Amino acid sequence: MSNILAGLFEHRSDYKKLEADLENSGFQNSDYIVYLNDENLHSQYLVSVAVKDIDQADHARNVFNQHTALKTYLFENMEINQANYPNLKRFIDARNKAEIHNCPDVKIKTSTSGMDSEVKF
Repeated sequence: MSNILAGLFEHRSDYKKLEADLENSGFQNSDYIVYLNDENLHSQYLVSVAVKDIDQADHARNVFNQHTALKTYLFENMEINQANYPNLKRFIDARNKAEIHNCPDVKIKTSTSGMDSEVKF
Protein backbone atom coordinates (compact mmCIF):
# COMPACT_ATOMS: atom_id res chain seq x y z
CA MET A 1 0.00 0.00 0.00
CA SER A 2 1.25 3.46 -0.78
CA ASN A 3 1.36 6.63 1.24
CA ILE A 4 0.14 10.12 0.36
CA LEU A 5 2.28 13.21 0.76
CA ALA A 6 0.09 16.32 0.72
CA GLY A 7 1.34 19.89 0.50
CA LEU A 8 -0.41 23.20 1.02
CA PHE A 9 0.70 26.05 -1.27
CA GLU A 10 0.09 29.79 -1.61
CA HIS A 11 -2.11 30.95 -4.47
CA ARG A 12 0.84 32.85 -5.96
CA SER A 13 2.86 29.71 -6.66
CA ASP A 14 2.62 28.23 -10.15
CA TYR A 15 0.88 24.87 -9.97
CA LYS A 16 1.67 24.11 -13.65
CA LYS A 17 5.41 24.37 -12.91
CA LEU A 18 4.87 22.20 -9.82
CA GLU A 19 3.20 19.55 -11.98
CA ALA A 20 6.09 19.67 -14.48
CA ASP A 21 8.66 19.37 -11.68
CA LEU A 22 6.83 16.38 -10.19
CA GLU A 23 6.82 14.65 -13.58
CA ASN A 24 10.51 15.49 -14.08
CA SER A 25 11.18 13.87 -10.70
CA GLY A 26 9.74 10.58 -11.93
CA PHE A 27 6.09 10.82 -10.91
CA GLN A 28 3.40 9.96 -13.43
CA ASN A 29 0.36 12.13 -14.09
CA SER A 30 -1.75 9.51 -12.29
CA ASP A 31 0.48 9.74 -9.16
CA TYR A 32 -0.59 13.22 -8.09
CA ILE A 33 -3.67 15.41 -7.75
CA VAL A 34 -3.83 19.21 -7.66
CA TYR A 35 -6.91 20.54 -5.83
CA LEU A 36 -7.82 24.03 -7.05
CA ASN A 37 -10.66 26.17 -5.77
CA ASP A 38 -12.18 27.96 -8.77
CA GLU A 39 -14.56 30.00 -6.63
CA ASN A 40 -11.83 31.98 -4.89
CA LEU A 41 -8.87 32.74 -7.12
CA HIS A 42 -6.78 34.00 -4.21
CA SER A 43 -7.05 30.90 -2.04
CA GLN A 44 -4.41 28.36 -1.22
CA TYR A 45 -4.33 25.07 -3.05
CA LEU A 46 -3.48 21.50 -2.08
CA VAL A 47 -1.42 18.88 -3.91
CA SER A 48 -1.28 15.19 -3.04
CA VAL A 49 1.29 12.71 -4.36
CA ALA A 50 1.26 8.93 -4.03
CA VAL A 51 4.65 7.74 -2.71
CA LYS A 52 5.71 4.14 -2.25
CA ASP A 53 8.79 4.55 -0.04
CA ILE A 54 10.89 7.09 1.83
CA ASP A 55 12.98 7.96 -1.23
CA GLN A 56 9.92 8.91 -3.26
CA ALA A 57 8.57 10.90 -0.31
CA ASP A 58 11.89 12.78 -0.10
CA HIS A 59 11.79 13.54 -3.86
CA ALA A 60 8.23 14.84 -3.61
CA ARG A 61 9.06 16.83 -0.46
CA ASN A 62 12.05 18.41 -2.24
CA VAL A 63 9.79 19.50 -5.12
CA PHE A 64 7.30 20.86 -2.58
CA ASN A 65 10.08 22.79 -0.84
CA GLN A 66 11.27 24.27 -4.15
CA HIS A 67 7.77 25.65 -4.60
CA THR A 68 7.63 26.90 -1.00
CA ALA A 69 5.00 24.61 0.46
CA LEU A 70 3.42 26.16 3.54
CA LYS A 71 2.99 22.78 5.22
CA THR A 72 3.33 19.13 4.27
CA TYR A 73 1.48 16.11 5.63
CA LEU A 74 2.29 12.42 5.20
CA PHE A 75 -0.67 10.02 5.33
CA GLU A 76 0.40 6.40 5.64
CA ASN A 77 -1.48 3.45 4.15
CA MET A 78 -3.58 5.57 1.81
CA GLU A 79 -4.02 5.07 -1.93
CA ILE A 80 -4.35 7.90 -4.44
CA ASN A 81 -8.00 6.98 -5.08
CA GLN A 82 -8.72 7.60 -1.37
CA ALA A 83 -7.08 11.04 -1.52
CA ASN A 84 -10.14 13.05 -2.44
CA TYR A 85 -10.27 16.62 -1.20
CA PRO A 86 -12.92 16.24 1.55
CA ASN A 87 -11.15 13.18 2.94
CA LEU A 88 -7.72 14.88 3.02
CA LYS A 89 -9.17 18.08 4.44
CA ARG A 90 -10.80 16.12 7.27
CA PHE A 91 -7.49 14.41 8.14
CA ILE A 92 -5.55 17.70 7.93
CA ASP A 93 -8.08 19.48 10.15
CA ALA A 94 -7.83 16.67 12.73
CA ARG A 95 -4.02 16.84 12.74
CA ASN A 96 -4.03 20.62 13.09
CA LYS A 97 -6.43 20.45 16.05
CA ALA A 98 -4.24 17.84 17.73
CA GLU A 99 -1.08 19.91 17.25
CA ILE A 100 0.11 21.85 20.27
CA HIS A 101 0.67 25.43 19.20
CA ASN A 102 3.12 27.78 20.89
CA CYS A 103 1.48 30.17 23.25
CA PRO A 104 2.82 33.66 23.87
CA ASP A 105 4.94 34.29 26.93
CA VAL A 106 2.76 35.04 29.92
CA LYS A 107 4.07 37.54 32.41
CA ILE A 108 2.65 37.32 35.86
CA LYS A 109 2.95 40.48 37.88
CA THR A 110 2.95 39.97 41.59
CA SER A 111 2.46 42.62 44.18
CA THR A 112 5.10 43.01 46.83
CA SER A 113 3.72 45.91 48.83
CA GLY A 114 -0.01 45.25 48.97
CA MET A 115 -2.47 48.13 48.50
CA ASP A 116 -0.97 51.56 48.50
CA SER A 117 -2.03 55.10 47.75
CA GLU A 118 -2.20 54.47 43.97
CA VAL A 119 -5.37 52.39 44.33
CA LYS A 120 -8.45 54.52 43.67
CA PHE A 121 -11.96 53.59 44.74
